[in-house]
Order: sequence, then structure tokens, then C-alpha cells
Amino acid sequence: MILSDPRFVALSNWLYQYFGDKVAINLICGDASFRRYFRLHHQGIDYIVSDSPIDLVPIAPFLAMAKAYQHAGLLVPEVLATCNDYGFVLQTDVGELQLLSVLNKDNVTDYYKQALNLLPVIATVTETDNGPLADYDDTFVARELAIFVDWLLKEHLDYVLTDNEQQMIATTFSALTDNVLAQPKVGMHRDYHSRNLLINDQALAVIDFQDAVHGPVTYDAVSLLRDCYVRWPDDIVNHLMRYHYQLAIAHQLIDENVDFATYTKWFDLMGLQRHIKAAGIFARLYHRDGKRGYLADIPLTLQYVADIGIKYPQIADFSLWIHKVILPLVNHKNTHEVVSEA
Repeated sequence: MILSDPRFVALSNWLYQYFGDKVAINLICGDASFRRYFRLHHQGIDYIVSDSPIDLVPIAPFLAMAKAYQHAGLLVPEVLATCNDYGFVLQTDVGELQLLSVLNKDNVTDYYKQALNLLPVIATVTETDNGPLADYDDTFVARELAIFVDWLLKEHLDYVLTDNEQQMIATTFSALTDNVLAQPKVGMHRDYHSRNLLINDQALAVIDFQDAVHGPVTYDAVSLLRDCYVRWPDDIVNHLMRYHYQLAIAHQLIDENVDFATYTKWFDLMGLQRHIKAAGIFARLYHRDGKRGYLADIPLTLQYVADIGIKYPQIADFSLWIHKVILPLVNHKNTHEVVSEA
């Protein structure tokens, strides 16, 4: 980080005005957007401040969701001050240890049950002071799935689709969209995974919720259990799937007449939609935003598609194509990128 960075200078001056004296600011990280985070310490208390270029990452959705989630009883950062001119947000520090960093096969079931237990609360948040959450409808889904074609296939692989492949993709995307529309809708975090849950003495703290929408009941559960950054054994995932299924019925998020086979299909196809989108987003983060680290996450997302989709007739051809054609091309491309930058 360059201390003469104009945004960093402005941030330092803004914090000086808030606290009345100088504070040391340490960069934590940037996320998958143009936002970056800093931790600071003042008079024995830790704080987090986010820097979101206002023209690229509006802060209003974060502020509204933070208030709504806090009101619902979730442990989230409390907003202490904002700078609307620059997009600075000073928040309480709810933890620095990502759940992902402590997970192993022995503790993942217990931790993930804690995380799943928060989903019925998240499900109740369908509006904020700014109005109802955006609807995760067919247009929304189509926009997300297009990222895969535009950024992974065209931009990253320079892949030219045949007419048959285009038809196969259209059929697959139609089936995934139908699956979204078939499910009951709830308040949905939309990026609910082990990097966005922090270890806290009180409970798991929830972060990165600014993109919340009103959407399918399985989305957050599959986001957690079939994480884009780590894959757990099927027996663990299947047990936790059933746990969420029972939780959703108990909280009347799904009708008690919905059987587990139907829920499983919802869950599996929802995961495929998310992983297809994520593969495209990771490619976009590399090519558009220069965030090289996400390239390594593409193969896992595609492996999920190859392994899970093959079980469903309407997805099987696409999954086989991913397995035989696209995944090898991605692995070759990633290897070439590593060599070329060495």
C-alpha cells in the first residue's frame, strides 16, 4: 500500500477527524469487488474501516443490510460512521479469524450446523429501510449465467462455441432457471460461505451481505456446504443437507409435504447454477480486475459441475462437456499462465 495513495490520505484524514488524533491503519485485504478493508486500534478497541470507491461500489446496500441483519438478531458489524463522499464506513470489529481457517473434517459438521442455524434468521430479512430486496428471478439468473459464457469461455479460454454447444448451454441454463423458480423464496445472503463467517466469542459473525436478495431457499445452504474454496466429503455434506432440510421444514421455509428427494434436486441444481456463475466470476476477476489468485479456484467449481450434474438427465451432456473439454482447457490455461508469469 502506498502511503501517498489519495484515497488512503483521505481515509487517514477522515479517521483523524472522527477520533481526534492519529490512528495506525493496517490493510487487511481487498475482497472480490473494488472494496478494501483496514483494521485500526484506538484506546484499546479494534475497528474495521472499509474503503469502497463510491462510483464503483455504493455503500447504501451495505448500510441498509447491516441495520436489517442487526435488527433480526444476527451478529454483524455495527456501522459507527460513514463518509458518503468517498465511501468510507467505520465499523465495529466482530472478528479477524475466518471460519475457513479453522475447519477440518473433525469440526466442520459442528461449525456448519451453527452456520446453518443462522439461515432461518437470514430468511426473515426480505426488506430494508430502502425497500424490498431485489428479486432473484429468471432475468437475474440469466445475467449471472452469462458471466460464464462471456468471461470463462470467451475471454479466458478464447473458446468458440459450436451450434450444438450453444443449444446444449441454452437447455442447461433453462433447466437451472426452472429450478430456481420452483423453490420457495426467502431472504438470501447470496455469498454465504466460510470466508464470510468470522469466529467470535458470542456466535458466528456474518459479513459481506451487501448483495442480499429475495431468492431460493437452498441457495445459501449450498453456498456453504459446497463451498467454492474447499470441498468436503459427500457423507458430511449429505448429512448437513438433511439437517438444513429439516431446519427449513421446522421454520416453515418449505412445505412439510416437500420430500427430501425434491429438496436434494433443488439443492444440487442450485449449486450447479452457483458454480457455473462462480467460474465465470473468477475468470472476470483475473482478466478485468487483475486478481490472479482466483484462477486457482476455477477448477473446483467446474469439478462440482462435472460430478453433480451428471446425475441429472437435463444437465448430463453439459456436465460431461465440462469434464471432457472445458476443465482440461482450464487446467492447461492455468498452467500456462503460471509459467508465463514465472
